[in-house]
Amino acid sequence: MSPPEQTLRFRNLGLTNWMNFASASIDLQQRVFLVGPNASGKSNLLDVFRFLFDIVSVGGGFQEAVTRRGGVSSLRYLDARKNPNITIKVTVGNEDEPSWDYELTFGHHTELGPIVHKEIVHMAGKKEPLVSRPNADDRRSPLLLTQTYLEQVGFRQDFSVLADFFASIRYQHVVPQIVRQPAMFVGSRYQRYSNSFIDEMAATPPDLRQERLKFIERVLHYILPRFTELRVASDPFGRQRLYVRYENWRVKGTWQQDDKLSDGTLRLIGLLWAIQSGSGPLLLEEPELSLHPGLVEHIPQMLAQVCYTTGRQILLSTHSTDLLKDSNIKLDEVVMLFPAEQATLVRPASSFEEVRTLLDGGYDLGSIVLSMTSPEDADELALIEPSSGQ
Repeated sequence: MSPPEQTLRFRNLGLTNWMNFASASIDLQQRVFLVGPNASGKSNLLDVFRFLFDIVSVGGGFQEAVTRRGGVSSLRYLDARKNPNITIKVTVGNEDEPSWDYELTFGHHTELGPIVHKEIVHMAGKKEPLVSRPNADDRRSPLLLTQTYLEQVGFRQDFSVLADFFASIRYQHVVPQIVRQPAMFVGSRYQRYSNSFIDEMAATPPDLRQERLKFIERVLHYILPRFTELRVASDPFGRQRLYVRYENWRVKGTWQQDDKLSDGTLRLIGLLWAIQSGSGPLLLEEPELSLHPGLVEHIPQMLAQVCYTTGRQILLSTHSTDLLKDSNIKLDEVVMLFPAEQATLVRPASSFEEVRTLLDGGYDLGSIVLSMTSPEDADELALIEPSSGQ
């Protein structure tokens, strides 16, 4: 099968004062593995792309994207002193088309709330930026700086391809507890990310939905004992639910609703659906969770096939040595996060001669990068005595 036409992807990300990152700049490949200890900023780095999506999404916008995350003070790097503003820079492009640069710097205004300090849109080959703010209108009326041009249809006509690309970003992180008991999380910030894949299944045109479910069924036949069929239907309360049928002594087998499925089964179904739906960048948080190592070690091959056949970019966080065992993973695909004294440092694995030396010595990539990013004092956990509770 020949690869599709080149699609847009993120080629570089630059950050200033974003959450864990005082300053960071990293080139991004079509497939990206984020590796680092807990609380190093892997999720916060992925959230940059969700932030851009929220700006352009229906019902979103700059104000909503900032407010949803607790305001500028929650997004700003804690030790920011001289420069209190946050900057996001991305380069978007492919091998066949001119690249785009988008830069957004924002902060907090005492009266206006979140406010844009700089917004630049530049297309390769053009001498002047398509957008350079603040402009004369902004200086006459600072209230205009409470919105980006990116979110305003009337202003983004010349760079609608960039806005459409941000709108195509997809985030997938299945939290089984929310899938099983969605009523408990109504209105929470988690709901729209975790249970959405079932609602998305139900909203997909029947023929396309069935085609995608058949693919998932083919995979599950090899993994789940006695599995026979998968479907989406409304429960007695009108909520869309996932149902799996298992073969047993009954003629028609037994159907189980999603609240009876294991964590691993729910997460695997969500992953298999996500790689089939959408065409833009796919963000995955620790897809290895609850899955057997024998399955996990094949995830990179599956994702490589998705990248090759669809042209999508996939960025994922992981703590799994099994997921990084694949010898076809390139060093520049692995991005390593190191919490330093004040801020997290971001480096590609290809920048470390130590990694290359150990690979030549027969060590696998997963063991190398997980060891290098492991907390220094993790072994102290074995020496901690629990409280007696008295």
